[in-house]
Amino acid sequence: MSISEPIYGSTERLFLRQFSEQDIEPFYSYRTNPVVAKFQPWGNYQYNDAVSFVRQQITNVPGQPGTWFQFAIVLVETNQFIGDCALHTLLDEPRIVEIGFTLAEEQQGKGYASEAVKLLFNFVFEQLNKHKVIAFTDVRNEGSIRLLERVGMRREGHLLENYYSNGQWVNEYQYSILQSEWINLKK
Repeated sequence: MSISEPIYGSTERLFLRQFSEQDIEPFYSYRTNPVVAKFQPWGNYQYNDAVSFVRQQITNVPGQPGTWFQFAIVLVETNQFIGDCALHTLLDEPRIVEIGFTLAEEQQGKGYASEAVKLLFNFVFEQLNKHKVIAFTDVRNEGSIRLLERVGMRREGHLLENYYSNGQWVNEYQYSILQSEWINLKK
């Protein structure tokens, strides 16, 4: 593994690192895949959107209140960029963070997303010492729901017409896990 970006956690199969210029093409590719974008608010994603986004992420620092930081998910064996995890540190209460995740279609169903989210939990709770992680998902997104429950998050709410996306109001589930719960799960 030869990389120059900071590493935020690793397993035998993958690691989380800062975005780099080399991520623009694969990032754009999966962001424009209709299967990947089905439950996402970024309809009609353009190449220049990907360039701007990745270049902004290269300069970001995780854990800054009021900001989103995207971690690149990369395979150890091939150094292939396969997706990303998002970390939103809340401005009004920076001890609580929101997460998200996106994986290229051809990498889904292999356990990579669960593995990456667990790495993200380790970083958030052990390095950043956050109190709580929350996540929101479209109630129709069964894969995301299963993943959030598999990594130990619990459903805390059913939010009706919680955001407007792609011309319609979307119902969401809110999930969360406390730092103390994550520590107990790891025992």
